[in-house]
Amino acid sequence: MDLSWMGWTAFTATFFAVIACFLVIMIVWEKLRPGGAPKVGILGFETTRGDRLFISLLGSAFIHIGWLFFIGGILWWALAISVVYGLAVFKWA
Repeated sequence: MDLSWMGWTAFTATFFAVIACFLVIMIVWEKLRPGGAPKVGILGFETTRGDRLFISLLGSAFIHIGWLFFIGGILWWALAISVVYGLAVFKWA
């Protein structure tokens, strides 16, 4: 099957594989420790683990888009910023 029209590259496949792994990890985490202890963080409203994952993924997408717009080129620094952002969201949001 030719999927070249979709722009499937190794990076694209890795991106979707990582998101799939995140979802599997969240499922296993929920099975091991149900509930996830919703909490109110710096955002001012109650979030669950799933909410925090969504917020971190959405924010990471914006970080990468902003990086491409303003800096361009290699995305390793955007990835590093996204990882730090994701950890901060899970810790404080």
